[in-house]
Amino acid sequence: MDLSDEGQPLDPAWYEINNNVCGGLPDAPSASLVAARFVAAGWSSRSASWESYEIETSWCRIEVDPTEGHTLLNGVVDPQRFADLAALLTRFGLRFSLELYDEEGELLREIGPGAGT
Repeated sequence: MDLSDEGQPLDPAWYEINNNVCGGLPDAPSASLVAARFVAAGWSSRSASWESYEIETSWCRIEVDPTEGHTLLNGVVDPQRFADLAALLTRFGLRFSLELYDEEGELLREIGPGAGT
């Protein structure tokens, strides 16, 4: 996967926020293909490890990390844009689950399989 730094960098307002979003993509083909879909949508991407990618735009920075048969997501999202992240994953045709947490680590919202919303 080619890396891209053409997307918007994360807004500095989100630098100091602890990870507040996590989720999974149970059927994702690979972390590199997931990252490529975000790049095609205008996000930037860079390698985070041998198989992981960090992808970002002005309102979100997440790491896409492959595991055995599952791809994990974790990072920071503007809570007002949480649904936008879910909409993007839906547009990509990916099954997913996402969780949004507050600053104290309390679950605020879930989207995806088994979620209440």
